Amino acid sequence: MAYASRRPDATYSVRSYKDVGLETQVLSASPERLISLLYSGARVAIGQARHHLEEGNIAERAKAINHAMRLVDEGLKQALANPEEDKLAANLDSLYDYILRQLVNANIKSDAAALETADRLLADLQEAWQTAVDRPA
Repeated sequence: MAYASRRPDATYSVRSYKDVGLETQVLSASPERLISLLYSGARVAIGQARHHLEEGNIAERAKAINHAMRLVDEGLKQALANPEEDKLAANLDSLYDYILRQLVNANIKSDAAALETADRLLADLQEAWQTAVDRPA
């Protein structure tokens, strides 16, 4: 046979399906919904980091923590209004910095408590955001 029959494994297929679903959500989302997706994505990455920490998989833990950090730093922080002019934005900016420090500590020290702190803060912020702004239709 000239061509080998190559079929992607189930994990690859599921991951691809999830990626397409997420891309569709992002492309069709309102700005308010995008913030909710950033919170969700950061929390999922922290959950993955927690799993890899428990399994002792340092490389994957670091990858997941770095992903969470990017979502907070390049997503949530960048979406803030001007922190120099808006007190709420300044407070959120400070809180995001604290969350980022917790994630750095979790990565450097393999600190599950720091991951939990970051996740709890993001969960509280996500809930407040969804209650106040991104209400389901």
